[in-house]
Amino acid sequence: MSSHATPVPMTSTACGPLSGVAEVPGDKSISHRSLILGAMCIGETTISGLLEGDDVLDTAKAMQAFGAEVTNMGGGNWSVRGVGVGGFAEPDGVIDCGNSGTGVRLIMGSMATSPISATFTGDASLNGRPMARVTDPLALFGTQAVGRKGGRLPMTIVGAADPVPVRYTVPVPSAQVKSAVLLAGLNAPGKTVVIEAEATRDHTERMLAGFGAEITVEDTDEGRVITLTGQPELQAQHVDVPRDPSSAAFPVCAALIVPGSDVLVPGIGLNPTRAGLFTTLREMGADLTYENERTEGGEPVADLRARFSPDLKGIEVPPARAASMIDEYPVLSVVASFALGQTMMRGVKELRVKESDRIDAMAKGLRANGIEVDEGPDWWAVTGRGHGNVPGGATCASQLDHRIAMSFMILGMAATSPVSVDDGAPITTSFPIFEPLMKRLGANVTQGEA
Repeated sequence: MSSHATPVPMTSTACGPLSGVAEVPGDKSISHRSLILGAMCIGETTISGLLEGDDVLDTAKAMQAFGAEVTNMGGGNWSVRGVGVGGFAEPDGVIDCGNSGTGVRLIMGSMATSPISATFTGDASLNGRPMARVTDPLALFGTQAVGRKGGRLPMTIVGAADPVPVRYTVPVPSAQVKSAVLLAGLNAPGKTVVIEAEATRDHTERMLAGFGAEITVEDTDEGRVITLTGQPELQAQHVDVPRDPSSAAFPVCAALIVPGSDVLVPGIGLNPTRAGLFTTLREMGADLTYENERTEGGEPVADLRARFSPDLKGIEVPPARAASMIDEYPVLSVVASFALGQTMMRGVKELRVKESDRIDAMAKGLRANGIEVDEGPDWWAVTGRGHGNVPGGATCASQLDHRIAMSFMILGMAATSPVSVDDGAPITTSFPIFEPLMKRLGANVTQGEA
């Protein structure tokens, strides 16, 4: 059970062609960062297209708790009157981040170099996830963290009263870790340097520059070196949030596997550090095209057109692509089930510490629905049965994970028998309009078990 809802079983049944326009919500990563950076400015930051899912709303509440004035203006338009870098007030109560690993880790970073303390908690899923990957580098600034065994929430962060700049090499590809360190570096004197061997989504770097921070990015033999000069005065901005490629993945993938489908998904952010799924689908033989390519708010954007693709082939996904599509592997494994041959996914150990162990959750659910899956610590392989040959018929555990729940709903749209999940409530954390949007396209998604 999540902290926001009681369990909501859901079932998806084979449907006719999906068609129409799928207007997915705003990008979750950019929405989180817009609120946090807006709170660290002096003046009013305005945001349009903010994702109003539970995860982002929890971040908005957190920024209010730290002293920012956050106002919902209606229609996805928000206003944030910030308190400036180093201006956070100590919150009166516990900060509940619900299901959001991104939210809690970025917020911890943003307050880690201010002389205040804050206690964080979340739902059962978030409270089981490791925080040491963030609290360890934050300790280099002088921050202290006290939590449950294994570095888990609930946890109290005691900000550094006299922070020092750090030089930190990220041990695993993680935009959350990188971003937490950079946000902490904002209120540390001098230059904070983050080095990543493998590029991860770069929204934080782009947005810091847009808000007026002095930040440089250089590719070197050591890796991607990001240098941030601390204690800037960030400038309030207007942020136009592009639509979320991770949410777009679901109507796109559904259209590829449901016969006769033709779906347009407009205004999708195609930042190269986020668009690995779409490249992979095209390599598998997907009829997926980019239309009206353009730049909005410094981010590449296009309209995606996805059509039924009956001749999908299994491929080996390059490990170097993992960071650019880490959240999309669950729904990719669904598409792989309808391809011919094996789809091999390597370098994906990060999937085991997401909202759930996503490799384990998808492997169990796919096997229950008649699909052969092999797995190891940092890899998994799905052997597809081809179009029309996926049995379905099982009820799968969503593990309090929104992407697991949605992925199995996509599976049911093209399987021979209905597919259910025990709890679809977590879907509201990232894609609150998933069910009505898919129904408008022609999907048979209902609440309750088959």
